[in-house]
Amino acid sequence: MTQTAHIGATAARRIALAAQGFADPRPAGQPTARHIRRILDRVAILQIDSVNVLARSHYLPVFSRLGPYRRELLDEMAAHRPPGDERAHPHPTRRELFEYWGHEASLLPVAMHRLLRWRMERVDKEAWRSMRTLARENPDLIGRVLEQVREQGPVRSADTGFERSETAMWGWHDGKIALEYLFFTGQLTAAGRRNFERVYDLVERVLPPEVLSEPTPTEAEAQRELLRIAARSLGVATEPDLGDYFRLPRAASKAGVQALVESGELIPVQVEGWGAPAYLSPSARRPRTVKARALLSPFDSLIWSRDRTERLFDFRYRLEIYTPAAKRVHGYYVLPFLLGESLVARVDLKADRKAGALLVQSAFAEPGVDVEEVAVGLLAELDLMAGWLGLDAVVVGKKGDLSGPLAAARP
Repeated sequence: MTQTAHIGATAARRIALAAQGFADPRPAGQPTARHIRRILDRVAILQIDSVNVLARSHYLPVFSRLGPYRRELLDEMAAHRPPGDERAHPHPTRRELFEYWGHEASLLPVAMHRLLRWRMERVDKEAWRSMRTLARENPDLIGRVLEQVREQGPVRSADTGFERSETAMWGWHDGKIALEYLFFTGQLTAAGRRNFERVYDLVERVLPPEVLSEPTPTEAEAQRELLRIAARSLGVATEPDLGDYFRLPRAASKAGVQALVESGELIPVQVEGWGAPAYLSPSARRPRTVKARALLSPFDSLIWSRDRTERLFDFRYRLEIYTPAAKRVHGYYVLPFLLGESLVARVDLKADRKAGALLVQSAFAEPGVDVEEVAVGLLAELDLMAGWLGLDAVVVGKKGDLSGPLAAARP
């Protein structure tokens, strides 16, 4: 019987950072689409979120790893266009990313479309209740909306003729729910976005035919491939970590991980302090040190799993967007700060576009860090982010124990 290998806590953290692209130096010059593709090779998926207090969440993980890059490059890869442009050019010739439910709403490489068809077929189990209810109680409406897109597409939810609901979550009316049902089942996809609102069209008018003609793997085969991708992107992980990367059903995650262990594609390991079985990707890099500096979006794949974040970095992180303002501890849109191999601080950031300023509404240091060193590194990264966002200044508020040192770090 082969003895399970042991991995120290520091080594596990370095493996995880390298798998997510933080052991790679940032480009010396202007980052290109090739650099973005390399990031996508590492992380596989970019989560989308509507909050825009700083920047749309899918832009931030690329900045965290590459530094200032032209966001238009990512827009081109995802075929996101200025308002109205998707009707003038509804069928892009070069699309590398598509939208679907990966971790949450996500941008994914088009080659992964075949790996998510099982989810499209499981709409009765995987989709939200409002979609399932509409499909059961009013299937004719879904048919009419599909026909409208076929005749008129690309279509926004307002084009379906329904008024915004004042009682439903996010104001979704039945027309929007029908579009989302068709999106979930893969009959429609996002042709683009207008003011960040999803614009829907038939999948065959959006994705390249060679993508749609790829054979559909069985559900088990697709889920095992998603676990392989998750293992490469995480480096070392528990089974729940691996399954959560693409939100796999727990039973499927357990079975898939076991199959990959038996085939030698995952290596069972024990990680110091984890208290749960872990698995190492055979391709995982083991750097001797990591010299990273990055502000992390709340939706960055490095910190999706809050339990894993605590295991790796001894950093307890909770998103407080939905917490009443009076009860927030750190702030509304709080980004952890990675310096070297550690999460050393957190800052609540807001882009005040009218004033041309990046507002640091709070700044907190982690216990035991060198506060002056953290403040200098953090200020440098904030200056970099402000320039990337087209803002002229970084304005530091007074909340948090790091705010004073951060303000004093300015030469």
